[in-house]
Amino acid sequence: MLRHEDKPSAQAAEWWRGAVIYQVYPRSFADSNGDGTGDLAGIHQRLDYLASLGVDALWISPFFRSPMADFGYDVSNYREVDPLFGDLTGFDQLLSAAHRKGLRVIIDQVMSHTSDQHAWFQASREDRANPHADWYVWANPAEDGTPPNNWLSIFGGPAWQWEPRRGQYYLHNFLASQPDLNYHHPAVASQMLEEAEFWLERGVDGFRLDAINFCYHDAKLRSNPPKPPALRTGRGFRTDNPYAAQYHLYDNTRPENLDFLGRLRRLLDRYPGSLALGEVASEDSIATLREYAGESGRLHMAYCFELLVEDFSTTHVREVVESLERGAPGCWPCWAIGNHDVARVASRWAGRLPPARIARLLNALLFSLRGSACSYQGEELGLTEAELPRDCLKDPYGIAFWPSFKGRDGCRTPMPWDDRKAQFGFSTGTPWLPIPAEHAGLSVYRQERDTDSVLHAYRRFLAFRRSQPALRHGSIRFLDAPDGVLGFLREHDSQQLLVALNFNPEPASLELPLGRSPRMLQGHGFEPCQVDARRVRLPAAGACYALC
Repeated sequence: MLRHEDKPSAQAAEWWRGAVIYQVYPRSFADSNGDGTGDLAGIHQRLDYLASLGVDALWISPFFRSPMADFGYDVSNYREVDPLFGDLTGFDQLLSAAHRKGLRVIIDQVMSHTSDQHAWFQASREDRANPHADWYVWANPAEDGTPPNNWLSIFGGPAWQWEPRRGQYYLHNFLASQPDLNYHHPAVASQMLEEAEFWLERGVDGFRLDAINFCYHDAKLRSNPPKPPALRTGRGFRTDNPYAAQYHLYDNTRPENLDFLGRLRRLLDRYPGSLALGEVASEDSIATLREYAGESGRLHMAYCFELLVEDFSTTHVREVVESLERGAPGCWPCWAIGNHDVARVASRWAGRLPPARIARLLNALLFSLRGSACSYQGEELGLTEAELPRDCLKDPYGIAFWPSFKGRDGCRTPMPWDDRKAQFGFSTGTPWLPIPAEHAGLSVYRQERDTDSVLHAYRRFLAFRRSQPALRHGSIRFLDAPDGVLGFLREHDSQQLLVALNFNPEPASLELPLGRSPRMLQGHGFEPCQVDARRVRLPAAGACYALC
């Protein structure tokens, strides 16, 4: 077993500040054995590629034993690798090899719920007297036999499932096959900390904590109040999902969660350099970020869904970032504009720009905001959203809401490594999801040979970012800008860096209140701009980085 102390020494315990974390969705990254599904050995084989990107760490989405109803986010054993992905020996080898290449590795921990195939739930559902009877959230029916309250599942419909063996309902905030753990039972929180420590002992560099604000529920099972129709947008939920019709005050983000996060942080502090990165979706995400990842000493970082929205506007980006700066000043943010749950950002936020141009610009934006960044696999290629027919869908969310919502499969299609090969070099078998033909021209093979590609732009920008302390560690202050333009100053120690990004398909100007002419910087990969003491003139889809 690879012990934690075998990891490469850290230059600083806070390596995560200003880090770029690359999310690997293992099912779709690289298949080593031809079964059509990506695996840990496939990631291992592509480590040179990952290291070449210039990222600081890998976040590997779930690979634990699971019936795969929600593709690994339904865990049936937290300490085993699902045979689909390999085994523990293979994980240890991957981890050790990543560390040798200077890449840290964080893994998902799905703490709020398990699979209904987990041994704990299999025991819990049998009766009300077994040792695991209270490890899940059970409730008696209302007098008329209906569920105990109005809580809803994110995947549609009531969040309660009847279990005839106990004559009770159990809670599931997600699929019915993902029962929620009962953190009000002291043994549950202690057990989940032990599950996390198992991986810390193996040497992982920390965790991305899935739906971490969902661990506790209201012990009184109070119903959520209704939300006015005009407010049923945002937080990543569509208005055709009844989940958007409630204020979710009692089914998640409960105050008891704070004590558990404190315990989790104390565990991580025993493994210096280990990271806790939380995923947060709450009614007031900024307030939750302040509580979870501010100066409280709980999570190191957290990210919310405010930049994972469907529609892009520079006004929205500025408002989100400034809201966090005002509302959670002690929080070190981690930004994401794409992941395995939302449509590809190169399609979602393309607007009037070609996907390749918007991809370069959006990557630069993500890596220029104050904080750290999560970059989803394929964003370095500018991959677009795949349009899949219904009979190809695997995602239960998309199947349930078809055709108004086609689910998450469109962002989960396999990586196109080499379009000269069958299945684009992802697998020698039939991929678990089809690879869209339009990704042929975006393959790694083609982009490696084109110095103007999104891939080369990604590498160039991350190399540039490493050379600019203000981009990795500095504060942020926005400048007034015309529609479609973002301008801000990043400041760290004596360095003041001007950043200007033009998301318009035509040139634009940004007025400068500096009183001096900034000095243009090179190496970031964008075309030269014109800048003087009064303004910067940006080409269409252009960017400017200059020292003030």
